[in-house]
Parts: sequence; C-alpha cells; structure tokens
Amino acid sequence: MQETPKGNRPHIGVFGRRNAGKSSLINSLTNQDLALVSSIPGTTTDPVYKAMELLPLGPVIIIDTAGIDDTGELGELRVKKTLEVIRKTDLAVLVIDPEQKIGDYESDLLNKFSESETPVVLCLNKIDLETEKETLINKIKEEYQLQAVPVSAATGAGIENLRDQIADKMPADTEEAFIVGDLVDPGDTIVLVTPIDLAAPKGRLILPQVQTIRDVLDHDGITMVCKERELKLTLDKLKEAPKLVITDSQAFMKVDADVPEDILLTGFSVLFARYKGDLEIFLRGARRLEKLQAGDKILIAEACTHRRQADDIGTVKLPRWLRSKVGADLEFDHVSGRDYPDNLTDYDLILHCGGCMLNRKEVISRLQEADQAGIPVINYGMAIAQLHGILDRALKPFPAAYHLWLEMKDETALV
Repeated sequence: MQETPKGNRPHIGVFGRRNAGKSSLINSLTNQDLALVSSIPGTTTDPVYKAMELLPLGPVIIIDTAGIDDTGELGELRVKKTLEVIRKTDLAVLVIDPEQKIGDYESDLLNKFSESETPVVLCLNKIDLETEKETLINKIKEEYQLQAVPVSAATGAGIENLRDQIADKMPADTEEAFIVGDLVDPGDTIVLVTPIDLAAPKGRLILPQVQTIRDVLDHDGITMVCKERELKLTLDKLKEAPKLVITDSQAFMKVDADVPEDILLTGFSVLFARYKGDLEIFLRGARRLEKLQAGDKILIAEACTHRRQADDIGTVKLPRWLRSKVGADLEFDHVSGRDYPDNLTDYDLILHCGGCMLNRKEVISRLQEADQAGIPVINYGMAIAQLHGILDRALKPFPAAYHLWLEMKDETALV
C-alpha cells in the first residue's frame, strides 16, 4: 500500500448551487484538471471523490457535489445524494456566485452543517467579474457570522488564502486519533495474529492490519506478525511476554486459548471500534445482542463491496452464529458500500463492519443516526467476541470501557 488510505484522509465537501463554480474551484485549488467544467447547469451529477495532496493539509479527499438547487425528478435524487455527502464531510466549502446572491438554499445548507457539527468555509467565487462583492461579503458577515473568502477560480486570485482557511478550520481530531499507539510504550512488543484464509487478499495484508503495524512503529514499538497456528510457537520464542496480542476477530477462540491470561488480548475490530467509532455505543449494542429473540430484525452493514466468499463473515458466519445463539430464526437485511437505509427504526440491532474504508466522520454519523432512532449498534469483531464469550477479555486493554461494560452487565443481570 503506497498511499494514505481514503478512510484516513480528511474529507472536504464542496457544495453550492449549479454553476456557482464548484468544479472550477476544485481545479484551481489543486492545480489540476480533476473536475469536469461546463457552463451547462447540472454537469456534476453524482458526487465525485478525488484523492489528492492539498497543501498545507497533505493527503485529502475532495468531494465535488451536484448543485443544491437542481430540479426535476432526477435533480431531486442528485440533491439527496449531495445532502448524504454531509455525513462524511470533515469540512465543507460552500461556494457562492455573487450573481446568484445568497438565499434559502445556502441557509438550509448552513443549518445542516451546524446540525452535523461540520465546520464550513464560505467561498465567494467569481470576484473577477463586475459584482457588488463587498456588499455581499458584509451581508454574509452580518446575517451568518461568517467571513467569506473572496476568490476567482478563473484567475487564481485568493486561492492561496482559501487553502489556508481550509487548513485552519479542519478539525484536529481528523489526524490525532490512535489505533493502538496510546497503549504502546517505546520498546514494547506487540504480537499481531493475521489468519490467511480464502478471504485474505493475495500478496498483502488487509488494511486494518497494515494500519495497526504502522501505528505501533510510529510509537517505537516492536511488531511480530504470525498466523494463528504459529502463535504458540511465537510466544514461546519471546524472551519477555508481549505487551499486547491483537488478533483478527474470526480467530478469537483459538487465540484466547493460546494466550496466557496475564497477557492482554484484543482484536483489530475492537481497536477500530474506538478509532473509527464510539465504544460506548457499541457496548450498548453488545448488551442488546444478549437479548435477541426469535423474529428480531437485524441490519448487517458492510462499508466495502468485496467479492463474497463461500463462508463470508457478514452474509454467512454472523447470521449462523446469531441464529445458533438465539435458538430460533432471525430476519436479516444486508447493505454494502455507501448504501445505508434512511429509516433504521425497522431494525432491532445493527451489525456494522469495522469501517476501515470509511472516514471517522461517516462512521460516527451512522452511529449517531442509529442512536437517535433508538437502535443499538455493534461492530463485527465485538459481536464475535460477545458471541464466543471473549468480550470481557478483549476490553481489558481499555480500562474505562471494560468497567463500563461490567456495569452494563450488572444492570442487565438485575433486570
């Protein structure tokens, strides 16, 4: 893997009306002809994602969206797609055409940015044209308490200032989260257990494993990588016990049996539950999993669209384990990629993958939508640990989450 993963890049969404100059602005920002530019309104249809370097930020994803004022049956669908982009946008750039002024479309967008806690840079484009730009800048400041950044995508005027404003307003937490680094002291040995099965990509490790190795190395730790069959031999060869063993969740049972109780053990999915999501929300999902009963409806959501194997974790193994636990039939719906239901209230529980292909903003948005609908969520690995009775041990490296889980279990036992 030669590039920063898309899920680790800050996502910058570019919004505005048709012909406000969004695509031209993206080309000017990046000094590349990345976005299709035309004077015909509605040239950009579905959101377009571009991975690039944007100084002074570094690797980012820029999302070019359809005009928020699109009309007609297809236009309404495009607007819906544009609004869905907000859930994954770390920072929004709202582009204003001085000739179009600023009105309800922009106000509605600004309200949605506020509701989703998405910082926004308001960009006044086309300042090379003869317009009353100063009047509009003052109006924006008075009515919206925002300082518009005047630019010309055509001439490049103001673009450097816009880049600086984007960098200044980008939330710090898009870069500061650790996968495992906060658990590692310099010189600590971390053992990673990475099964190689039919689902494993040929010639490489999967993304969560690669990212975890890098995070250990960034914090001056020592990594040892083995398959589950060689774990015992690996531990025996070490002069000192490792600080932590991290396993693929599907090997939890064997790894739990092979790792002595005095060595901390967790899973990649548990690490990603806190790195990309919210452990407390997932723990509430684990508590709900314990109460599943016949006829309950479960949504299984996977962020990527990989080719399914015969014993696929999301479509085969998890449904089988859950049915076995409940002792009766359950109803399952499956979604993958960027598809996600608008109405979550039909479900009793949501099982979500680790989200390694999504940025943290989108995972958190999905969790918050479920939380607001009153629907518990748990990720794959934590569900597997719970189903096999290993969740207590997998949480021990995280004392606050571990004690919260014990409290939840006590409350459940008293009911």
